[in-house]
Amino acid sequence: MSPVLDPVVRNEWFAVSAASRLQPGEHLFTRLLDRDIAVWRDATGGVHAADKAAWESRSDGECRAMDRYGYLWVTLGEPQRKFFELPEFGQPGRRAIDCGTFGVKTSGLRIIENFLDMAHFPYVHTDILGKEPRTEVREYKVETRTDIGEILATECTFWQPKAAASASDGMLVEYTYRVVGPFAAILYKSNPLHAGERDVIALYVQPLSETECKARMSLLLFDDQYNDGELIGFQQTIFGQDKPILENQVPKLIPLEPRSEMPTRADAMSIAYRRWLREGGLRYGVQKSAPASGAV
Repeated sequence: MSPVLDPVVRNEWFAVSAASRLQPGEHLFTRLLDRDIAVWRDATGGVHAADKAAWESRSDGECRAMDRYGYLWVTLGEPQRKFFELPEFGQPGRRAIDCGTFGVKTSGLRIIENFLDMAHFPYVHTDILGKEPRTEVREYKVETRTDIGEILATECTFWQPKAAASASDGMLVEYTYRVVGPFAAILYKSNPLHAGERDVIALYVQPLSETECKARMSLLLFDDQYNDGELIGFQQTIFGQDKPILENQVPKLIPLEPRSEMPTRADAMSIAYRRWLREGGLRYGVQKSAPASGAV
């Protein structure tokens, strides 16, 4: 039996496929928020979605869908805020690369929180995104933008042995994190080859259920040295290192119970994210009772 969806998650947009996967006249079946849905393009390329049973019986049950930023997006409700802007998409010279889909058995909120965490770099992504003894997370700024429903972390820096596929030496990397929805976040980081430009890495999570998801990663970057396969392989290595950590977290649902919230350099973004989820009233993918001892 499908859970009753809270208004927050029902009214969110979710990326459910790379746009290039579906040609005019084609359809696909997937799962979103414990619902089986059908997504298709009409003869002119327009995108549609509906409950799978309704699609099969040609009965009413269509929901909103759109093609944006290289992905097909679906919402089961009525979004209450403007869809996020991503001006880097389509920027001349900037490549747009879909890095594939990663299945992960945990709450989608856990996946986003992990994406926002720099402290694990030296221990999980050793010799790539971090390396001991350079483990310090320097102080950074976090701002919750209630006017647009986003969280922004700026002035983030971390020393990385290989910040990108194109990096030849270690460097101090500048990060900006942007949470554009409970299940979507964007990272802007220093480009090793083009001073003044930022690579853009977007993470879009599709919750199949409260404890099983598909994660999609998109690259928007300036890189004339490596082909798509090499760049995708680099990102898949990073996510492959994160996956077992994510799937072994207990509980799988993210706890949002208030705890000691004295911001530190390591967890200021996580604290802001959890507080934002809690104050927004989101319940899907959230631990329903007080977390057990040892839950993090």
